[in-house]
Amino acid sequence: MSTAIASADRTAEPQNRSPLRDWLAVISVMMGIFSIVTTEILPIGLLTSIGSDFTISDGMAGLMMTMPGLLAAVSAPLVTVATARCERRLMLYAFMLVLALANFLAAVAETYWLMLVSRVMVGVTIGGFWSIGAGLAGRLVPPASVGRATSVIFAAVPLGSVLGVPVGTYIGDIAGWRTACAVMGVLAVGVLVAMMLVLPPLPVTQATRLDGLRTLTRNVNTRYALLMTFLIVMAHFGAYTYVTPFLEQVTQVSPGLITVFLLTYGAAGIVGNFAGGSAVTRHPRATFGITAAMISSATLLLPVLGRSDIGAVTLLTIWGAAYGAVPVCTQTWFAKAAPHLPEAASVLFTASFQLTLSLGALAGGVVVDHTSPATVMTLGGATAALVVLTVSVHRAKRLTWTEGA
Repeated sequence: MSTAIASADRTAEPQNRSPLRDWLAVISVMMGIFSIVTTEILPIGLLTSIGSDFTISDGMAGLMMTMPGLLAAVSAPLVTVATARCERRLMLYAFMLVLALANFLAAVAETYWLMLVSRVMVGVTIGGFWSIGAGLAGRLVPPASVGRATSVIFAAVPLGSVLGVPVGTYIGDIAGWRTACAVMGVLAVGVLVAMMLVLPPLPVTQATRLDGLRTLTRNVNTRYALLMTFLIVMAHFGAYTYVTPFLEQVTQVSPGLITVFLLTYGAAGIVGNFAGGSAVTRHPRATFGITAAMISSATLLLPVLGRSDIGAVTLLTIWGAAYGAVPVCTQTWFAKAAPHLPEAASVLFTASFQLTLSLGALAGGVVVDHTSPATVMTLGGATAALVVLTVSVHRAKRLTWTEGA
């Protein structure tokens, strides 16, 4: 989001708020995204236990990752456009309530199909909350602090890996996966209360329309952003969704050590998020290219070096640091392509990211059921390498972010 847009949005908000309250609002949005991200990817750490409980294969269990992404991709434009004139703060409240109900439903689901219903609810929440929340920094803090606030909000993504998934996996190991889902429901309720206490009024400043979204897709840089998001998210989630089966079957580590490995991955992601957020505004192509190259290298080498504990944890650390920068890189490319339509850019970012997440998990599930987790890692690495090629083409054509705008 450009400073000019951020400033314009900021003028629509009350100016007598204290800096502390501003940053508490930012943190509440970050915690909202944290609870959403954790709920969305929690099945990665619990995939085997949930699959065993419902007596389904790892690939079928992967539908828990596919369903939310598909619904988020659909709901991002539809819900945002349908509620274009609704106060954005009230919409954030509504989405957090739906998330809490989805987690509680998962905790008591007696059939796998009921579990998938809860994942549909998660998908609707992702699409709506992300489309609004991803671009809110400029409405919550002064223009000079927008960059830092954006990094804080997107820190929720690696935090979901470093705290959410490992802690959820640990809870699942000692008390069962249903307890982990119930804890996430309680967290969502807590975040809802916090947002009600600290978020300022967020009246609509620019209604998002479907024709505006169609116009954005004719922008050459938006098309590059869509292609790169598709490739990098396909590569990551096609492989990472099945990292637990890989560690169990190839590295052959214990459930407790898997939690440690995922924790290490997430910790590296936090570092990658802030490093990537700082670098991508100044060097968008280089940052995205290096990030994709790191993911490609790590996943391609896992089937070879990941057979040992030290090899696996080293490559997961590289992978985590790289993926930590992916959300802020992709969001930045969309924002640069459409600085005059920040919410519309966030809608396209959310829809493309989530659709590809679901397709990646689905494709990975098909591959893992017919081959092995090692093959999934190899295919993920090859796909990530295509992002490096795409960045090179963008540079070779000497495209700027004002073209097609």
